[in-house]
Amino acid sequence: MVLKFIKEIVFLFMTVLGTLGNIFVSVNYMISLLGGPEKKPIHLILIHLGFANIIILLAKGLPKTIAAFGLRNFLDDIGCKILIYLSRMSRGLSICTSSLLTVVQAIIISPRASGWRRLRPKSSWHILPFFSFFWILNSLISVNLIHSITSTSLNISQLENGDNYCYFSLESQKTKWLVLPLMVLRDAVFQGAMGGASGYMVSLLHKHHQQVLYLQKAKLLYRTPPELRAAQSVLLLMLCFVFFYWTDCAFSLFLSLSLENNSLLVNIQKILALGYATFSPLVLIHRDELLPECWHAQWEKLRKCLSRVAAQ
Repeated sequence: MVLKFIKEIVFLFMTVLGTLGNIFVSVNYMISLLGGPEKKPIHLILIHLGFANIIILLAKGLPKTIAAFGLRNFLDDIGCKILIYLSRMSRGLSICTSSLLTVVQAIIISPRASGWRRLRPKSSWHILPFFSFFWILNSLISVNLIHSITSTSLNISQLENGDNYCYFSLESQKTKWLVLPLMVLRDAVFQGAMGGASGYMVSLLHKHHQQVLYLQKAKLLYRTPPELRAAQSVLLLMLCFVFFYWTDCAFSLFLSLSLENNSLLVNIQKILALGYATFSPLVLIHRDELLPECWHAQWEKLRKCLSRVAAQ
């Protein structure tokens, strides 16, 4: 009974905290994007990442919270298909967007003489085609769920997936070997790009650190450029992603190979699946100092900008 109560509180806490955090971060960067003099592509990517995380928390965290409180059969067949489909698709969106964020940030901080500098997006709106590609890609990869997911209220004699509100029908075993390689290929490609861009940023930040040490020994004042501070935030965000993604994969693999149904490990795996969507906005709030007073200053700049546009 105590463990059940703890599970209910944890799911509720993570869903509420993560949703509010992603909304706060998205609104903050939206204000910076609209009210600032320079339209930064990174801000648009972070807004999209926050939106994907909100879908994850609402489509996966909220039903898990309701199920943890003991309410079963609260979804009909259509509702079950929609939620599981959105959950799978938004997870893919989060992976693709995180990879794009790392690659674009690596290009932004690359030296002027580097060939990568020519790939730097000149406008934040040049990022939009990538978002369209991500939505189409992940929508197609997740489309098999429309046929293989149904509500437990229709037939509870089938194999349930442990969420207590939906189950995967046995017929889906035929199509999973077509969809699973596509998911693995997607994750491998985008995480490979993320890893390469992260390694490149680490090398650039290391060179910058050596330069700072030299200037400090020479007693010269040197301030870290905003692009490098943003790169440090992105790297910390990617470490958060790697930790939750691979820990979730390890637990999922262990549970799939285990002959016993360990409810504790199942609940830990469910918590890990929500970890990145919950804690990534906290990383950005801490690193980028997105405090209420900073948000108020951004709002004032946006209000003045809108006032000038209205006056014209």
